[in-house]
Amino acid sequence: MGFEKIAGGITAVSGFMAAGIHCGIKKSKKDLALIYSATPATSAGVFTKNLFQAAPVLLTRERIKNKLQAIIINSGNANACTGEKGLEDARAMAAYTARALGIPEESVAVSSTGVIGEYLPMEKIIAGIKDICSCLSAEGGPQAAEAIMTTDTVPKEAAVRGKIKGLPFSVGGIAKGSGMICPNMATMLAFIGTDLQIERELLQKTLKEVVNRTFNMITVDGDTSTNDTVLLLANGQAGITIEAPGPELDTFKEALLAVSAKLAKMIVRDGEGATKVIALKIKGCPDFASGRQMAMAVLNSNLVKTAIFGKDANWGRIVTAMGYSGVDFEPSKVEVNLGHLPVARNGRGLAFSEEEALTVLEQDEIPITINLNLGTTEVEAWGTDLSYEYVRINAEYRS
Repeated sequence: MGFEKIAGGITAVSGFMAAGIHCGIKKSKKDLALIYSATPATSAGVFTKNLFQAAPVLLTRERIKNKLQAIIINSGNANACTGEKGLEDARAMAAYTARALGIPEESVAVSSTGVIGEYLPMEKIIAGIKDICSCLSAEGGPQAAEAIMTTDTVPKEAAVRGKIKGLPFSVGGIAKGSGMICPNMATMLAFIGTDLQIERELLQKTLKEVVNRTFNMITVDGDTSTNDTVLLLANGQAGITIEAPGPELDTFKEALLAVSAKLAKMIVRDGEGATKVIALKIKGCPDFASGRQMAMAVLNSNLVKTAIFGKDANWGRIVTAMGYSGVDFEPSKVEVNLGHLPVARNGRGLAFSEEEALTVLEQDEIPITINLNLGTTEVEAWGTDLSYEYVRINAEYRS
């Protein structure tokens, strides 16, 4: 690829500034973030497929066709299932941000994450918007990454630098997500910037393709949120313009894929209560869609997840999930490997060393490889185990 991993996230990209502060939605932690581009940016977005869509999602879906210059994000309150008042509050967040920054209201996107069904504390948020606009800086990315967290335990940033026609460009982003994570997408937010200038339809198409192979290939608990959003802003500060498919767009896509994959894997690693990451590879798929469908069935199986938590090499749970996935395949052709260890061939179990299996299951990341032997497509997906701690976190979420 020839990409250089660089420190930081979205503010590692030319022309982007950010900030994160505490405005009072949460008791003490940062809960308001702002991302700002020095120039209006061509924008693309991918949003939740949950039919209950939060007010900020509805508003930002409308505005994504505009050139965006700012994104205002709050955590601690999802502004979801809040009716017309929720939409009014989302519009007000954008309006106050636009006024404070001196930019058009239509160029401000809004995003929220947190508890569903409660109205935003708008007095606190409005006061926070006034404060945060004065805190913007090119070093503010880490603070913004912290401010969008809910049950996350660590902030999530990633950035790379590459070259197109000898000129440098960057892609960087921040994300949040830990629970209510299942593709389409999940309580997951990601905000990515690039200093390239890219024609909007190309930008949207590229983002959708990358999301399908990264953020839509992770799962923690099988739940798809009301607020999921991935936004991509291209501000042109690098002086490179991409107007048609070709090698330049391919180079950008690889860079976007690298950043998105890193952020997606960080979300899985930070899954609520997770002690293990399951790195699942399915080979020999007839097509990508069927491979993805099967991967989600396996990774969302509570019996598979609890077996991984308990370090139990119970491969029967894997093939059971495959069998009810809805994908048509031939069981007699199936192979299953737990790490380097073959545990099933031709749809039947093999004798294997439980001690060797335990050495695989004691790793922080558990590789599982399935081969359907039906085609040439290969998919990769990532999930987590299911621990006692996940139950505790979600049983006490509002308390």
